[in-house]
Amino acid sequence: MSFDIALTGLNAASRHLDVTANNIANVGTTGFKRSKAVFSDVFASSLTDASNTQTGAGVKLAKINQQFSQGNVTLTNNNLDLAINGDGFFTLSSVDQGLVYSRAGEFSLDKEGFVVNTDLNRLQIFPATTGGNFATGTLQDLQLKNTAFPPKPSSTATVGLNLPSGAIAPAVAPFDPSNLDTFSHNSSMTVYDSQGASHSASMYFVKDAAPNSWSQYLFIDGNAVGGANTLQFDGAGLLQAPANGVVTLPPYTPTNGAGPINLSIDFSDSTQYGNDFVVNNLAQDGFESGILSGLAIDSNGVVSARYSNQASEQLGKIALTGFNNPQGLQQLGANTWAETFTAGDPRLGEPGTSNFGLIQSSALESSNVDLSAELVEMVTAQRNYQANAQVISTSDQITQAILNIR
Repeated sequence: MSFDIALTGLNAASRHLDVTANNIANVGTTGFKRSKAVFSDVFASSLTDASNTQTGAGVKLAKINQQFSQGNVTLTNNNLDLAINGDGFFTLSSVDQGLVYSRAGEFSLDKEGFVVNTDLNRLQIFPATTGGNFATGTLQDLQLKNTAFPPKPSSTATVGLNLPSGAIAPAVAPFDPSNLDTFSHNSSMTVYDSQGASHSASMYFVKDAAPNSWSQYLFIDGNAVGGANTLQFDGAGLLQAPANGVVTLPPYTPTNGAGPINLSIDFSDSTQYGNDFVVNNLAQDGFESGILSGLAIDSNGVVSARYSNQASEQLGKIALTGFNNPQGLQQLGANTWAETFTAGDPRLGEPGTSNFGLIQSSALESSNVDLSAELVEMVTAQRNYQANAQVISTSDQITQAILNIR
């Protein structure tokens, strides 16, 4: 009997060493979660056995538990490297196994622009909807399309400037943009048509004879757009007219075949103070076509594509999945797990909500293996193996002694 008991001890010590060896082997594996061998005793008995005199029958490996504690986060130079600070798993789509889950965020692009892990499983996101929201009930592969981002024609310009209160009306009239003596000040900016072509827009400001009154003119590509627009200020130098500060111009049709440019200029931040002519703000909302130039992922998992025309677009939000009992997940290898009945139903969620962690871009979660602790476990397994082997040796000596009785 002691031979069999000691044999179970040898097997248990060997499995303990296997688990420890696997942990040590993966000390440098991104997103790896260490395992712990759990043992239980074996007690062979029947209804007729006297339990107070029955000896145990050895030991068995009851379970190998995975420890899902947080690993250290290390920074990288790749913005597709992602780490989860907190609970949750990346949700991945596998061709062979459906949805799988991982803590390893080493992602890259495949030939079709999909964001994939080392096994080509595709990262899942909640797709973006209108109004800056996300369809949190829908999963979609994250894909970066290397196509041209369409241009946007200019429709609104914002102009913040100061027109000097001490200015006097030009001595030469009428206004002529080619004659510097017919206007007081001017400024220019670039606007875009429906095809993304740029056009030079020049603004001219002429001090009127009436106090606190200015005339404003706009020329696009040297062509007048409408006539004079009056800017009226009060005694404190604040804009009074137009009432909402917005000048709406008639459409301008470019000669390149693009659609008309319908431009409104917001002068509400403009003033008439005693200092010099100063342009504090000059912006417009149009842009040319662009190509993909970069990707940004914020701590809430929002994925934004950046384009060469300075435009940006929200592609979606990274979808995380949580489980009531992550230790019940089935290991698939390659740092991925599959859902099981024991783990509970998967719960989809957004980073930073409920108990889901935040996303850190250009970072990876290291293995949570404590090498010092594993070396101690290795010594413990070795000691247990040697002790059980000694039991077998002692039992053999006793058996030999019995056999030698004459």
